[in-house]
Amino acid sequence: MTDTAAEVATGTDDVLAAQPLARVQRDGVEYVLLGTAHVSRASADAVREMLTRESFDAVAVELCQARYQSIRNPEAFRNLDLFQVIRQRKVGLVAANLALSAFQRRLAEQFHIEPGAEMKAAIDGAEQRGLPLWLIDREIGTTLKRAHRAVGFLDRMAIVGGLGASLLTREEVSEDEIEKLKQGDLLGSMFNEFARESPPLYEALIAERDRFMTAQLRRHAGDGSPRKVLVVIGAGHLRGIEHDLLAQRDAPQPLIERLATTPPPSRWPKVLAAIVFIVIAGAIGFAFTRGARAGTDALLAWVLFTGGFAALGAIAAAAHPLSVLAAFIAAPLKPFRPGIPASAISAGVEAWLRKPRVADFDALRDDVAHWSGWWKNRIARTLLNFMFVTLGTVLGEYTAGIHIIRTLF
Repeated sequence: MTDTAAEVATGTDDVLAAQPLARVQRDGVEYVLLGTAHVSRASADAVREMLTRESFDAVAVELCQARYQSIRNPEAFRNLDLFQVIRQRKVGLVAANLALSAFQRRLAEQFHIEPGAEMKAAIDGAEQRGLPLWLIDREIGTTLKRAHRAVGFLDRMAIVGGLGASLLTREEVSEDEIEKLKQGDLLGSMFNEFARESPPLYEALIAERDRFMTAQLRRHAGDGSPRKVLVVIGAGHLRGIEHDLLAQRDAPQPLIERLATTPPPSRWPKVLAAIVFIVIAGAIGFAFTRGARAGTDALLAWVLFTGGFAALGAIAAAAHPLSVLAAFIAAPLKPFRPGIPASAISAGVEAWLRKPRVADFDALRDDVAHWSGWWKNRIARTLLNFMFVTLGTVLGEYTAGIHIIRTLF
C-alpha cells in the first residue's frame, strides 16, 4: 500500500508539505520515499526534518560508491592517476563525471548551497543516529555505457550534446525552476527532452536505475531486519521505485548483477573502420599503379589530412607544441600501431610535459564548472586533448579517403 505526500504532510509552513513523498509496505518493511532535487535547499531541509520527526532503522541514498566517496572526500581527485586514465581509455568516463559534477555545481553556486547537500544531510543524519547507510544507485559509468550502447547514433550525439551543453550554458535558473527538478532526475535534466523522447535513452538513464535501486533496497532489507527505511532519491525516480517495490518479483541479486553488466561493444564501428581503411589503402595502392607521382600524392594526402586534423584537435585543446607534433606524427601511423590511438600518445605527451600541479587537483571541480576552466586546468586540458585529437583523427581519415578517391576517379 502507498500514501501520497498530501496524506503525509499538511500545513503551508510544513517543510515537508511541498516535497514528493510516498510510503510503501513490502515484505514487512515500510519504505519512506523522499523525492529531492539535487541542488535544492528545501530538499536538504526536508531530509533533516524527516530524520528528526520519525525513527528509522536505516537510510538509503541515491548514490554509488564513487559518488559517495566524492561527497565524503571532496579532494579525492588528488588521487587521480592521469597516465592510468589515458592508458585505460577512461578519459570519456572521467570527463562525463566532471561534466555532471559541473552541471550540479553551476546550479548550486547560484543559491550558495553545497552540491548534493540533501545526500550529505542524509549521510550525516544516519551517522549521527548510528543507522546503517545503504548506497543503492548504479555506478554512473555503467549507466552512461549502457545508455551509449543502447541507442543509435543520433541519441549518442544527444548524450554528448547534453554533457557539452551543461558546460557551455551560462543562463541562470530561478529557484522555482530548481524546485521543478523534483519532477525529473539530474541525468535526465542534463539531456532534457532527449531522455523523454528516446525510449532507449530513458530506459538506461531512468527506468533501469529505478529497477536497480529497488532491487538494492530489497537486497539490503533481506540482509537485516529493518522495519522502516528512509529512502532519499531524486524525485524523478520516486514513482518508478514506488511502482517497482510493489511489482518487482525477480530475486534481487541476479537482477542487480544483470543491470550492472555493461553490454559488449558493438562490432560494427570496428568493422566499419577496418573497411574504410582497406578502401583507402586500396585506393593508395591503385594510385601507385598509375605512376609514382600519383601514388606519392595519395600517400601525402593521407599523411596531411590525418595528421593535420589530429594536430588541429590538439591545437583546439591548447596543447603543448610537442603534443601537437605527436598528434601529427601518430595519426597517419594508426594502421601500424593498432590499440594505441594518436589521442593517447598526444595526451600522454601533454601530461608528461605539463605535469598537473597540486593546485590543478585542488581547483579541478571549480574549474570545470565553467567551460573556460577546461582550458585553464592542466588535468581538464589533457582530457580535452585526448577527446579532440580522437575527433580530429576520425575526421582526417574520412576526409583523406574522400579526397584520394575523388582524385582517382
